[in-house]
Amino acid sequence: MKYPICSLAQVIRSKNAGPYELVLDIMFKTREDYQRVKYAEQLTPQLIAKLYNVKPDMIHRIIWFEPANAVKIIMPRDIVSGSVGDNDVYGAQQHAPLLSIEFDL
Repeated sequence: MKYPICSLAQVIRSKNAGPYELVLDIMFKTREDYQRVKYAEQLTPQLIAKLYNVKPDMIHRIIWFEPANAVKIIMPRDIVSGSVGDNDVYGAQQHAPLLSIEFDL
């Protein structure tokens, strides 16, 4: 059965990790939802790369953080924060592609 990420996650957000990197956070509603997604092994660099139209090796890390039932995805920003042409200085508007994820659980 397919589960949209919005049915499993309480928080889906993005933010800067310095001027060069972006962090995508997904915080799950329950420990069970967190574990089902983690152990399904569907949240991969390949999936994130496809959503953000980058190569999988551009996804620096995917960190599963059990105490918060959360996962952090770290990747480079398209443009350095605050540079000419940057339209999201804080990186807070970059989570939208994640909203289309559906998990087979």
